[in-house]
Amino acid sequence: MEIDLESLVDDGHLRVAINTGNRALVQQVDGELTGVSPALARRLADHLGARMVPVIYSGAGHVFADADRDLWDVAFLAIDPIRARKVSFTRPYHRIEATYAKRSGSAFASPDEVDQPGVTILSSVGSAYDLWLKGNLRHATLDHAATPGESFEAFRAGQGDVVAGIRASLHRAFAGEGGIAVMDGTLTSVDQAMVLPRPKDPRIAALDMFVEQAIADGFVAEELEKSAK
Repeated sequence: MEIDLESLVDDGHLRVAINTGNRALVQQVDGELTGVSPALARRLADHLGARMVPVIYSGAGHVFADADRDLWDVAFLAIDPIRARKVSFTRPYHRIEATYAKRSGSAFASPDEVDQPGVTILSSVGSAYDLWLKGNLRHATLDHAATPGESFEAFRAGQGDVVAGIRASLHRAFAGEGGIAVMDGTLTSVDQAMVLPRPKDPRIAALDMFVEQAIADGFVAEELEKSAK
């Protein structure tokens, strides 16, 4: 039996978790949320005849932590098997890259060279790249901030040897700063999906069809192109 998404709407409202820490997917221009994630959220709300109510978060870890607190109905998160124990994912609608920013004069030429004894990596707790680092680092030390923005500020203030982040977020954070450079090369690739706040939610099939249509008709590509300008 096909299960629709109307049950996500409560009193005409669809609460959507928006992570403003991921600048590749969300931007704020004059107080307005732009980017592919808010655009998909509005398209879904329109599809359901609801008003989209953004629930703003500064980091993906906080979005995930609130999944079982009835604070949002739909979210956008990177696909991760650990997270799948608590939430349901659609197919990915976009793949983004994570890398490091380093200080000028650093000997690191690529992300592969960073995992060394005595190196401290700053990261945002609960982010997809943080989960990857926890599972893959062998020698370097991982130090955390609560949000991507806080990890960038800590790095700017002199903490850590490198800071991890989504490439677009790093470029926006450190644009024009001569003492900091974003590394070429990729730390890890992150597949982004729409999310429902419980595991194996039967409504995820219908949400996945919504994502499939948004990709097929060019909506996702158009919104990504707008963000890149």
